[in-house]
Amino acid sequence: MKVRIKRVILAVLFLLGGFILLLVLGVGFLWWRFPVHQHCIKGAGTEFRLYSGDHEGRFPFSTNGFGDALLLMAKSRGDDASSVIAVVTGVGDDGGAYRKALTNGTHLAETNCSRIYVQGLTRESNPQIAMLFDAYPTHGGDHFRRPWGPLVREVCLVDGSMQIIPEAGWPAFAKKQIELLVASGISRTNAEKYYKLATVKHSQY
Repeated sequence: MKVRIKRVILAVLFLLGGFILLLVLGVGFLWWRFPVHQHCIKGAGTEFRLYSGDHEGRFPFSTNGFGDALLLMAKSRGDDASSVIAVVTGVGDDGGAYRKALTNGTHLAETNCSRIYVQGLTRESNPQIAMLFDAYPTHGGDHFRRPWGPLVREVCLVDGSMQIIPEAGWPAFAKKQIELLVASGISRTNAEKYYKLATVKHSQY
């Protein structure tokens, strides 16, 4: 009888150990396949604040488009440009287009940017304006990335804070933001352009 009980206990321990092993391997695979917090949009808010502190409250601007404006901010960090690239790019973007443009001194097209940056704002602009946002939705976003997560976009506001917008609520959010931009002095054509770019790409991750 004692031998039988011992065998049952060993079997249970074996099954429990196997379950724990599979759980660890599963979590490890998900972490490798769907890494989280690789593109902290809160970090982007910090970078914008640092840049504006050195430029009389103005955020980066380029007449060649917002891709080149973001390059200006990366260049301002010198050897630490990668820290900027990591936070102005979205999920699934390794920043290769940015590094290539920096190395070659070439133009970065807005359509090659995985996050959209609204130019023409300052630290004195309406703090509720979205200054940087994901060009496409992802499952769970950067902070909570997971294959079963809801489609969301992460947003950085002028005050440096972030919001996570469910894709179902994105049209209403975009409509409100366009009106905020127009009220701040940005032409409706330009305001709408930013949000049209956000509908060009679809979720890939």
